Amino acid sequence: MGFINSMDISSRFTDPNVLKIISKIPESDLEDIGMRVERVNQNIKNILVTGGAGFIGSVLARKLVLLYPEFNVTVVDKLEYCASLNNLLMIENMPNYSFKEGDIASFDLVTSILKEKRIDTIYHLAAHTHVDNSFGNSFEFIQNNVVGTHVLLEAAKMHNINRFIHVSTDEVYGEVAKTVPDCREESILTPTNPYSATKAAAEHLVQAYHKSFGLPIIITRSSNIYGPYQYPEKICPKFICSLINDGKCFIHGDGSNSRKYLYVGDLVDALDLILNLGKIGEVYNIGSDFEISNLDLAKTLLKQFNINDEKEQEKHLEFVKDRPFNDLRYAVDDTKLKKELGWKPKISWNYGIIKTIAWYKENCDKWWGDISGALVPHPYPLKSRL
Repeated sequence: MGFINSMDISSRFTDPNVLKIISKIPESDLEDIGMRVERVNQNIKNILVTGGAGFIGSVLARKLVLLYPEFNVTVVDKLEYCASLNNLLMIENMPNYSFKEGDIASFDLVTSILKEKRIDTIYHLAAHTHVDNSFGNSFEFIQNNVVGTHVLLEAAKMHNINRFIHVSTDEVYGEVAKTVPDCREESILTPTNPYSATKAAAEHLVQAYHKSFGLPIIITRSSNIYGPYQYPEKICPKFICSLINDGKCFIHGDGSNSRKYLYVGDLVDALDLILNLGKIGEVYNIGSDFEISNLDLAKTLLKQFNINDEKEQEKHLEFVKDRPFNDLRYAVDDTKLKKELGWKPKISWNYGIIKTIAWYKENCDKWWGDISGALVPHPYPLKSRL
């Protein structure tokens, strides 16, 4: 399938200590690291990955560090509950990697990193992303997702960044009925919950800095992402970890809401292509053809745990009150990315979910510590802290 192996990576490094590190990387992780792009952008030397101890950010950081020894990769993360330095263990001793704990909403912190590390390229992934939490803690989402982005943009403007890649979400488009075409990059943004509103606001700031100051930005909007290393507040790992512990899958509403799912390795492949080949000022959708309702997702996972009898399945399903508003579905058209940059996903849903379940069976009870709070339903909006 064209995946890299430890020998391929080792051939790019000469330090015996580094080669020893690489030899211990599991094959499943090497598969997610994928392959180098054929044409590497020669203007890229020093990359900052914000939110790089989180799910997507850590997979991306591992790919950049291990596949591109010519890149120096710095990760900044404030290590909130859904992030973990465990996600970065396999690269912590690599010579082209460094980590800084901190909040990107701190202008002094961001400017010091950009100056000290001579950053020329930024991948911006740091954000609060759990929709349920945004209904009660919307001000925290604004602080992290909007203010944090604004600080980063201002610092990037001052330091002559070559590329600023802003990683966003398909949720900024809002609900997409099956009777209308999938959203293209030029579709109007109509977010419907506090989380997606903050992501749309951040996007508008990014676009404004491009138009006003010539900041070389690229924006990505992806479908729902799943895979190993994802904190189990999101539906796929939440259901998986619950079933590992003989618990329940809590279904909001009637379970008819559907999402399209893309494996994390395919997403970071797209982000890598966009870094090296993407056009400045453009937006790229990163989509998936696999769509499933929340209820069918739960039933699919139950079958993966050999719970096939309907009565037995019912014991592991519990319907709870829905969110204040829950989009029926999202859908993006990723024709542009496929035609212009040649991206195509490699991991099927069936293979990806089996691989994901295997990782959680090995790690869900030890990776983040106590995750019991993540596995409960959140059917009601939390009270504001104001």
